[in-house]
Amino acid sequence: MFELLFLGTSASAPSVHRGLAAHVVMVKEYRFLIDCGEGTQRQILRSGIGFKRLNRILITHGHLDHILGLAGLLSTFIRWESMDELEIYGGKWALDRVYDLIYGIVLRGEEPPLPIHLVDLKPGVFFDNKDFSVSAFPVTHRGPGCFGFIFQEKPRRPFLVEKAEALGVPPGPERAQLVRGHAITLADGRTIQPDEVLGPDLPGARYVHIGDIGRTDNVVQYVQDAHALVVEATYLDDEAELAHQFGHLTAAQAARLAQEANVKTLILTHISRRSRERDVLAEAQAIFPNSYVARDFDIFSIAKDRPVEKLRLDRSSKPPDDSTTED
Repeated sequence: MFELLFLGTSASAPSVHRGLAAHVVMVKEYRFLIDCGEGTQRQILRSGIGFKRLNRILITHGHLDHILGLAGLLSTFIRWESMDELEIYGGKWALDRVYDLIYGIVLRGEEPPLPIHLVDLKPGVFFDNKDFSVSAFPVTHRGPGCFGFIFQEKPRRPFLVEKAEALGVPPGPERAQLVRGHAITLADGRTIQPDEVLGPDLPGARYVHIGDIGRTDNVVQYVQDAHALVVEATYLDDEAELAHQFGHLTAAQAARLAQEANVKTLILTHISRRSRERDVLAEAQAIFPNSYVARDFDIFSIAKDRPVEKLRLDRSSKPPDDSTTED
């Protein structure tokens, strides 16, 4: 299961109630920060999750509204937080700008007090453990080295209780051994193999995150069958020409991508201050009904065996924007 916390959902400029791009993906004991717009560290504090284990930062691309918050965040890490190392992943162009920000402004010739690893992303898996993997795929936006990210749970073989009981496998450690793929020997001398009590592989939850993107035809294969897709909706359909000019999507284009790729849930972010939230949502839902528009401090729970669940950290009683108050 993946939990996604939105820290910033505005487009290139913040609004009163929307910060710049930043999201935290929580998986078991791991936390990944995706993008780090200006003000991200304050949003982290407001969310209440704190900075612990927030040592992997994934950058979708190098535009300033997605990276400027790294300066303040790193400054806080250096002075206040106990962290063994920091890993920042991104395309080369993005990392060049991040390097300038860290070493030219924050450190200015000083040695960092913790190891900082700038990892040049290539398409494919870059994080892998026994429960899930994270991979990068190329997207088209303004500038080179733009990436989307896939969080993929490993497949699991369900334990078939009825078969285990029929074979006389008692509850307890013997069943746990079979689930882990090890054969067991029963008290009567019979050997039970895992294949006798385990069903076929079931795919795990699949979460796809895309930052800014100007075309969708070349990402369908990566988005295919996602349980949840997060993608921008900077423009509305009547601004399609502007969206094309600046390498962004309309809400309708994002919805068509979700529809074509058989996505289960679409979550829209990177909302322009010019747009009313209800208009963005209406445009998307007319094409893809299971669409949301994310607000700062929304949490989405993404699992393979149930619908995406939306929660909310109540940090303000006000609507998300004076211009986007819903009917």
